[in-house]
Amino acid sequence: MVVPSLKLQDLIEEIRGAKTQAQEREVIQKECAHIRASFRDGDPLHRHRQLAKLLYVHMLGYPAHFGQMECLKLIASPRFIDKRVGYLGAMLLLDERQDAHLLITNSIKNDLTHGIQAVQGLALCTLSCMGSAEMCRDLATEVEKLLLDASPYVRKKAVLTAVHMIRKVPELSDIFLPVCAKLLHEHHHGVLLGTITMITELCERSPAALKHFRKVVPHLVQIFRTLVMTGYSTEHSISGVSDPFLQVQILHLLRILGRNHEESSENMNDLLAQVATNTDTSRNAGSAVLFETVLTIMDIRSAAGLRVLAVNILGRFLLNSDKNIRYVALTSLLQLVQSDHSAVQRHRPTVVECLREPDATLSRRALELSLALVNGSNVRAMTQELQSFLESCSLDLRADCASGILLAAERFAPSKRWHIDTILRVLTTAGAHVRDDAVANLTQLIGGAQELHAYSVRCLYSALTEDISQQPLVQVAAWCIGEYGDLLLEGSCEETEPLQVEEEEVLALLERVLQSHMSLPATRGYALTALMKLSTRLRGDNNRIRQVVSIYRSCLDVELQQRAVEFNTLFRKYDHMRAAILEKMPLVERGGPQDEDAKESKEAAQVLEAAPVPTEAQASKLLDLLDLLDGTSRDAQQPPPLDPSPEGTLIHLLDLPCAPPAPAPIPNLRVFERKGLQLNLSFVRPPGTPTLLLITVTASNTSEGDVTHFICQAAVPKSFQLQLQAPSGDTVPAQGGLPITQLLHILNPNKAPLRLKLRLTYSHFGQSVQEVFEVNNLPVETWQ
Repeated sequence: MVVPSLKLQDLIEEIRGAKTQAQEREVIQKECAHIRASFRDGDPLHRHRQLAKLLYVHMLGYPAHFGQMECLKLIASPRFIDKRVGYLGAMLLLDERQDAHLLITNSIKNDLTHGIQAVQGLALCTLSCMGSAEMCRDLATEVEKLLLDASPYVRKKAVLTAVHMIRKVPELSDIFLPVCAKLLHEHHHGVLLGTITMITELCERSPAALKHFRKVVPHLVQIFRTLVMTGYSTEHSISGVSDPFLQVQILHLLRILGRNHEESSENMNDLLAQVATNTDTSRNAGSAVLFETVLTIMDIRSAAGLRVLAVNILGRFLLNSDKNIRYVALTSLLQLVQSDHSAVQRHRPTVVECLREPDATLSRRALELSLALVNGSNVRAMTQELQSFLESCSLDLRADCASGILLAAERFAPSKRWHIDTILRVLTTAGAHVRDDAVANLTQLIGGAQELHAYSVRCLYSALTEDISQQPLVQVAAWCIGEYGDLLLEGSCEETEPLQVEEEEVLALLERVLQSHMSLPATRGYALTALMKLSTRLRGDNNRIRQVVSIYRSCLDVELQQRAVEFNTLFRKYDHMRAAILEKMPLVERGGPQDEDAKESKEAAQVLEAAPVPTEAQASKLLDLLDLLDGTSRDAQQPPPLDPSPEGTLIHLLDLPCAPPAPAPIPNLRVFERKGLQLNLSFVRPPGTPTLLLITVTASNTSEGDVTHFICQAAVPKSFQLQLQAPSGDTVPAQGGLPITQLLHILNPNKAPLRLKLRLTYSHFGQSVQEVFEVNNLPVETWQ
């Protein structure tokens, strides 16, 4: 006995009543078999019912491709009930990837000229949902005619279809350009909203359309004034705000029309000031309108007072109880901090308060903005707030916060002592989350601050006695104790409280580090070297140090074993040279632009000019030493070996000047050019931080059309540290307008050759472009 086919309602009830997935599949398979049989029999009266059941099965995730041709038959049917289900099936089952979608082009064309509004609406909805580029080109003329149809229902559908056609085929913009001016005088809400959307799409994709519609800015301003003052209609008002969707769309269009155009910006300044001061923000609808107003003010050539007002509005948003509004405000302020730094600085206390937000996304965005607000005048206060946040923030944020504090300290440190204290506090709080080069930078900083050697070694010793779990802190402390252990034992330091330290206590602390299970092999290497150096700094017997060194001759770690063997050999065979070999490290100047450094460089240059021409052996020694200091490439020719005499080598070391000559300016580099868009890189190496490279990316545009939605992303090898600052904007104006700039901070602790990978994403002449390329020809001055 053949089981009859189920009705749609019965099918839904039976599927929902299935207790297992296997029962559900069984029900669907049986019904799909009935649907296939009905399609084969060609029953025209019940075809739409079978297709409706198949569409429900499709929405549950089961295959329904065999119903595609039935959709075409129903669309071609003269009955409205068939067309309704057929067009719905076409929107669900057909797309551009299947050739079958082209077969309904003729049916849609016929229905667009049909006299019944409901049929025209079905055809327009289907075309705007799944119309391919070929279909849009074939049917653009029919849609243009319907834009002026007598029925507002049809006009609204036609406008939305035109928007889809412009996005799909930008060259069709010229067809819809003339009719837009007439549609701006519409009083129907849906038609006017769709028209504003269509004009926005035209302006974003066509420079000619942008120039054309700048003439209608006064009319748009008048529409907005009427909307705000008298209200459009009560049915479209939300929370007391008159039609916020239309307000936001008009503001978006005004932002595009006023960008880089003085006259259009002047026409809308008064309106924007009125909206910014009178909009009620107690509801989300008012906040949305006000936020769009702020974006428009910051993007056009508005007056300075209006821009300050916009930043103050974002500052008020930070006090809103809604987390989404606060997040939007933080994101917007982060984008404005480069162009309006002083205005954003006024809201620094509120931004710092946002650091205490329990929401992770808010605190992360507040951290990024706080780091961007740090400058030379507020570095002490901001660093103190950031360090307090570092102590209580989640583990996910500690690495970013610690890196940001260290970078800010390197750029804006008011004094070396403050710089050392700041890094020590970061290492004590979040030593496991700092950058890899933090240890090297701190040792270089301490080594260059001769007047702070005693202060540094005492602070580090005290910190090490309290906690040996923070490995970077332990490494710096071990290095400092090994270098300046004699100053630690003297007990005289005006900057710190009196501290009496015995030799046995220092040795016991280093042995504790060596024996700790938390110590990394690199940390044990620092401690072992420190013990060895203390053998020349301490006045007592070195037998305890010899015993510890001898223990590590059989260590499983090869590096520690090699050090212990070499140190033990130094004790046994070359004890007379031990004091000279283990002398304090020479002072390494950080290259700051100080008068003394410049004076030393000048004196060194005069000495070199007055010196006689060296012999071949002397020249080879000098070249070898310069190779070590300057880090020349591996391909450089290797000089002859040095004289093995230690006395001669020491003389040459002492003869060299300490201060390097002033660096020459680094030439700019053009790395990209396409259709008028150019990307140039300029380089600066701060004298106080030789491992830091500042790259300014400048994007300019000489073409006839604006480059919009411009995003520049960069990547560097793992041995580098990269931090991207927020760009000055996302639109590169046409015809040589104000370019976009973005700052890149790159730390290169190993002075390795720099390679940079860039990805550009933008829209130009209505087309989305993505370019990925690698820059390998950076000037050698950027990394040497």
